[in-house]
Amino acid sequence: MDTPVVQTNALTRTYIMGRNRVDALRGVDLCVRRGEMVSIMGASGSGKSTLMNLLGCLDRPSTGAYNLDGVEVANLSKNELAEVRSRKIGFVFQGFHLLPRTSALENVELPLLYRRDSLTTPPREAAKAALQRVGLGDRMDHDPSELSGGQQQRVAIARALVTSPALLLADEPTGNLDSRTSVEIMALFQELHAAGLTVILVTHEPEIARYTERIVELRDGLIVRDVPVEDPARATHDLKEAAHATQDPNNPTHATRDLDHPPSLVLAAGGES
Repeated sequence: MDTPVVQTNALTRTYIMGRNRVDALRGVDLCVRRGEMVSIMGASGSGKSTLMNLLGCLDRPSTGAYNLDGVEVANLSKNELAEVRSRKIGFVFQGFHLLPRTSALENVELPLLYRRDSLTTPPREAAKAALQRVGLGDRMDHDPSELSGGQQQRVAIARALVTSPALLLADEPTGNLDSRTSVEIMALFQELHAAGLTVILVTHEPEIARYTERIVELRDGLIVRDVPVEDPARATHDLKEAAHATQDPNNPTHATRDLDHPPSLVLAAGGES
């Protein structure tokens, strides 16, 4: 856990729009060590989407340095960035981004078909293993339209895992899901994190961030807070509590209220988010 997977130094990103200059990031120093589970938060316009694009090698910084799992990527070409993305980063998006009329198995297999390096496991077998890992071993032949929102997000997570990335980068992964399914997805992220995966989760929801172990908050292109979460919530525990409450005939709606309005996010420093 001492080795940085993400290390940025004075990272900036400036956009020129006609005669206007927009400083989306104004010098970000961030270190995420191997095995951490971190939330990046901030209001609209804070720079969190820009930072996510830079960390995901979808864009290049204007100035500054970015080391991803031992590779300095700030000045790589587009082709080199694409190669780093395919080998080191697994993406999970709010909108799932699954191919329609294509089975879950084929969706998960797809990233491996574009790999230029040799694979130790055949793509089809690796895809099957990834789907089994996220609990969809019995849904491999289903198209996205035949799956629930939570199942589609699990397929997306399996697709992110199939390349054995150094970093799992999730952008608002629960944004299109109901509260209960969101907790189920966070239980899966916590399980992957417990197995040693490094996870960075971009979210605007404090009730989701409370399942991570550290929160980085952006404002006006700068990090204004970087604090550990005191006693992170356990998603599996919340699901069990919700199920128990649902079975209580004297309080049949308790579970829904608990998941829609979880306890306040308590941080080790800085009070509530």
